[in-house]
Amino acid sequence: MQFKLFGRDPAAILYGLQSLLAVVVAFGVITGDAADYTMTIANGAMALIVALTTRPFVVAAFTGAAQTILTGIVAFGIDGLTFTTEQQGVIIAALSALLGLMLRPNQTPKETAVTSA
Repeated sequence: MQFKLFGRDPAAILYGLQSLLAVVVAFGVITGDAADYTMTIANGAMALIVALTTRPFVVAAFTGAAQTILTGIVAFGIDGLTFTTEQQGVIIAALSALLGLMLRPNQTPKETAVTSA
């Protein structure tokens, strides 16, 4: 079963947001940079939602979403939430390790032609 948000595919929602942002940039309501930052965080948020609702849980999808969101936060330069490249790397590495440790006891390898030979 495919994940739906407001009855729509997540990609369709992102396409709609992108179109809306193009209109508001064209009319000078926001800058192109603001639209870029908004899309970065929206993509990360949508990826996070999809990662959290996917079963079995995929660590790489979750960490990818977190990395995208962190990139957006850094681009915005939000006070108190600015991270260096090194800090972002450490946060993502720690998140991957933590999730891997939490999920490992609950996962078993899949039987394949190679493992059964």
